[in-house]
Amino acid sequence: MLTDAGLNKVKEIVARYPEGKQKSALIPVLHLAQDELGWLSADTMDYVAALLQLEPVEVYEVATFYSMFHLKPVGRYLFEVCQTGPCMVSGADDIIGYIQQRLGINVGETTPDGLFTLKTVECLGACGYAPMMQLGKHYREHLTRERVDEIIEECRQKAGLLN
Repeated sequence: MLTDAGLNKVKEIVARYPEGKQKSALIPVLHLAQDELGWLSADTMDYVAALLQLEPVEVYEVATFYSMFHLKPVGRYLFEVCQTGPCMVSGADDIIGYIQQRLGINVGETTPDGLFTLKTVECLGACGYAPMMQLGKHYREHLTRERVDEIIEECRQKAGLLN
């Protein structure tokens, strides 16, 4: 499933840990698998378990616990909107609803063109900038409906789409 370069990277990751402690490599190897394959299917998690000589359930426990792992395909642009207290008090519910209306999808869904996925997540650790979301590796803060429109258009432009 992984490329030869990916398998070599797995060997490098596992080598960082003492003999018999390959479970310590699980999170970085899951990140690697997700980066190469786009998401973590059950087959991919089984594959990672075999690579690390773990029981599949050990991999499932970790992959399902952390919101950074995608257990189904996601769009090119993943909107991960914080839904914890400070963001909710600052209007995250309205922002989530607006994104749903604007993109025509519900939380956990992807637009038919595969461009956008909307996901809610627990605290992203930027409460002073609420409401906020993570888009890729970047935070988008102080969200308003107008700011969401700008972000959607920015993503569409990057994807080479007009509207």
